[in-house]
Amino acid sequence: MFKNQPKGLFPLALANTGERFGYYTMLAVFALFLKANFGLTAGQAGLIYSVFLGLVYFLPIVGGALADRFGFGKMVTIGIVVMFAGYLLLAAPLGSDALALVVMIAALILISFGTGLFKGNLQVMVGDLYNDPQYAHKRDEGFSLFYMAINIGSLFAPLAAVGLKKWGESLGFANNDAYHFSFAAACLSLVVSILIYYSFRSTFRHVEGKRSKAADSGKTADAVPQLSKEETKSRIVALCLVFAVVIFFWMAFQQSGLTLTFFADEFTKMEAPGITGLPFNVLNLVFIILIVYAAFSLFQSESRKGKYISGGIIALCVGALIWQYTSLPEVTLLDAPIFQQFNPFFVVALTPVSMAIFSHLASKKKEPSAPRKIAYGMIVAAAAYALMIFASIGLATPDAQKAAKDAGDTLTLAGPYWLISTYLILTFGELLLSPIGISFVTKVAPPKYKGMMMGGWFAATAIGNLLVQVGGHLWGPLPLWVVWTVFVSLCLISAAFMFAMMKKLEAATK
Repeated sequence: MFKNQPKGLFPLALANTGERFGYYTMLAVFALFLKANFGLTAGQAGLIYSVFLGLVYFLPIVGGALADRFGFGKMVTIGIVVMFAGYLLLAAPLGSDALALVVMIAALILISFGTGLFKGNLQVMVGDLYNDPQYAHKRDEGFSLFYMAINIGSLFAPLAAVGLKKWGESLGFANNDAYHFSFAAACLSLVVSILIYYSFRSTFRHVEGKRSKAADSGKTADAVPQLSKEETKSRIVALCLVFAVVIFFWMAFQQSGLTLTFFADEFTKMEAPGITGLPFNVLNLVFIILIVYAAFSLFQSESRKGKYISGGIIALCVGALIWQYTSLPEVTLLDAPIFQQFNPFFVVALTPVSMAIFSHLASKKKEPSAPRKIAYGMIVAAAAYALMIFASIGLATPDAQKAAKDAGDTLTLAGPYWLISTYLILTFGELLLSPIGISFVTKVAPPKYKGMMMGGWFAATAIGNLLVQVGGHLWGPLPLWVVWTVFVSLCLISAAFMFAMMKKLEAATK
């Protein structure tokens, strides 16, 4: 899995891991912060949340166009500096008046613009590492590893967000001000990212330049064929069709930070008795991840020593989990943001499983094309929200739930494993769509438009994130099953459209 990958993949992935850790630490508590600090309604918080997400994913199209002209490495560096300034402003505890709101908006603009310069261009550089013919067949695998690294950063973000907020409260800061400790973590994570980037720059320097220079590099794109106008148009049309579909995946997926977090906060039991509390300690999730990877190593290792080491790691981790179980409290108390750790956990744990499945299918010449994987991902996302419909049976509307809570009435709550199961299914959909989609863009995009086309992928993601606010506006007077049915329907319609256009999509990739 890790063998025969270009050396530049790993430092680029780790630089992105640091940036994503800070971003998701901030995002884990951001919607709750908006409601608590500024007294916003769910709809108002959802509007700010989704506009910010939209800018984060729209501005890479600007960053890509600038990189095509000035160079990818330069834009990545500038992006980190701009993001740092934004997170620094967001970390300042200025209260809840008009000035605090203006500073927060300025911070969000800086963060989104810096991300626009950093995120897409870093991923184009990763794609260009695979223009070398000796690595070309490893492109999808490489992006799966890259995506896994992103989620390692995301895995620890909710725990860090909750822990830092509690630490701030223990130091005497008010509840609202304590949120800023979570935001400050992003500044430190960006320092780590830039150190990794420049420490290992020699391994990917050949893909840092402008598109014309990268295309002329002996290590990258001199094997890329020139395309006719018809081929260029066909590829761009195929990419735009994919972009149109993924809008609705991200609209549904990013509910994790909005309506799914509201569901955790308002409708989920905040306690897990006995062994059911084991997964809510991120250390236990790390042990499970190590068991998965060691198990793959055990079966794939070609030496006895490798097998013994892998077996030893499995034994140690199983022992650690047993010890953790014996020290569990009778009831583990939960925090709503902590549920967001399960999606990155599932991504990291299931990536080798996903890669093994598709590698096996490829060896049998039965691996689905990238467009088919994306269509399947939409169906899986629909299944995740179908599960939420079942989880919501017998529950009140959010408005009725709030009224009951304010009146001191007994609340009807769902068990925490409904959300965990939803995140598991959503992750299957994500693995079929996100890393495969990014790889698809770097493979299919006409060489002179790669930066812009990667920006197009993020622009589609941005529109999806702007539409996240729909969930916030639905949250209140409507039954929960209606909210989840909206996402089920949109995902199924998108999948149907994808299958209807499949011949055109697959033709463009040949």
